[in-house]
Amino acid sequence: MGCPVSDSAARPLDRILPGDCLEVLAALPARSVDLIFADPPYNLQLRQALYRPNMTRVDAVNDAWDQFASFAEYDAFSRAWLAACRRVLKDTGSIWVIGSYHNIYRVGAIMQDLGYWILNDVVWIKTNPMPNFRGVRFTNAHETLLWASKGQGARYTFNHHAMKALNNDLQMRSDWHLPICSGGERIRDAGGEKAHSTQKPEALLYRVILSSSNPGDVVLDPFFGSGTTGAVAKKLHRRWIGIERDPGYIQVAQQRIDAITPEPLDDGVFDVRDRRRLQPRIPFASLLEQGLLQPGQTLWFRQDKARTAHIKPDGKLRLRDGFEGSIHQAGRHLMNGSPCNGWDHWYFAAGNSEMRPIDDLRQVIRDSAQDS
Repeated sequence: MGCPVSDSAARPLDRILPGDCLEVLAALPARSVDLIFADPPYNLQLRQALYRPNMTRVDAVNDAWDQFASFAEYDAFSRAWLAACRRVLKDTGSIWVIGSYHNIYRVGAIMQDLGYWILNDVVWIKTNPMPNFRGVRFTNAHETLLWASKGQGARYTFNHHAMKALNNDLQMRSDWHLPICSGGERIRDAGGEKAHSTQKPEALLYRVILSSSNPGDVVLDPFFGSGTTGAVAKKLHRRWIGIERDPGYIQVAQQRIDAITPEPLDDGVFDVRDRRRLQPRIPFASLLEQGLLQPGQTLWFRQDKARTAHIKPDGKLRLRDGFEGSIHQAGRHLMNGSPCNGWDHWYFAAGNSEMRPIDDLRQVIRDSAQDS
């Protein structure tokens, strides 16, 4: 596993790098980026102009950068930029790629071929989608985001508690109901036309960046466009790198980002990590050493009196079926292999028939260390 690059001079941070994404990516250090958000060409291949019922023309995506001669050409392009992104992604980083039914299945297969490990597919359900004016298909009301780590078993950032907080303290689901970019958020050129045909809403990037990175992390967007990724990254005190070859888009994005003055980064306000994960690690055996629990004492799994374990002198648990392991291994055994945080799932008798999680005892040790 490579070491993260610490020399900021080697990474042109908080800048838009002009040029072809493959050439620019090749010049960046390996394993130097924490998070990648990619909004590549979708290869829509529109064959004819679209009109509304009142015969006004639809401002559809017909840009030259979205045109490919064949699926084979598009696949080669996708494989090249995804491989280049994987090289610059840290071993603990992750990547998000957004697309539609035109391209996302091809992109997903290529990602898996390259070794990426898909963590989720998130469906962005558009609350105000563009209608299907010809009435020959269903209204295309969603796009798909693929979220992947660098490889199977690789560590990655996921701010689970922050996502719950955004969702009224319920676990965030993989269907995100958000409006498309319109109104005052839509950036327009001097003539009042859309500055970029596929500008994404900031609300979408807010969830992506908040969920998958922390303050100071480096966020890369290889298809920077109008700069939504950089704008949100700046507001959340992430460092960012944008790659864009169109001078017009670069000008629009730079003006947009320059106009942003984020609130000061102080007192940990922007750090949304679970505070317990940042506290000193306490071995379970410390509870025995300090007399908070006793060898041979009974613990209950999820307060279920039918599922118990006895504490061995070395801090391992012994279950009724003879299984022995750590508090986490024993819990995983009872959950048929599902992940288990033993601190939250094992309970001890606290007196007066009350059961409390052993995590309460871990906090006793932490509080004692702070007071000393």
